[in-house]
Amino acid sequence: MNTETFQSWLDSYEHAYEKKDTQAFKDLFTDDTIYYANPFTEPLHGHSAILDYFSNIFCSQDQIQFSHEVLSVSQDVGIAHWWVSFVHVSSKTKVKLDGIFVVSFDGKRCKVLKQWWHWLEYS
Repeated sequence: MNTETFQSWLDSYEHAYEKKDTQAFKDLFTDDTIYYANPFTEPLHGHSAILDYFSNIFCSQDQIQFSHEVLSVSQDVGIAHWWVSFVHVSSKTKVKLDGIFVVSFDGKRCKVLKQWWHWLEYS
């Protein structure tokens, strides 16, 4: 893993998120990926669970804008700061999330993703 490879993965994640492209998300993860949406819930296991999770997110968010910054890269782990804004579909509330990814890789695909985030609703 190097900075350019991790940056490319994050760029692809950003594109998949903003375009609500579940197939592009699937391509970012190994078949047996473990995805921790937050530290207090059970992790998601595998493509099916991850795609279900994002399908639900995509139904509830509109006008998505995702950005990121690489903080650190080691042999097979990347750490990034990310932030996203969107409009919640049902309430029309504007929301900002600010978080951290710790991503472990198997080659160029994620095998474990852990994230921590905070959110803010605003008008």
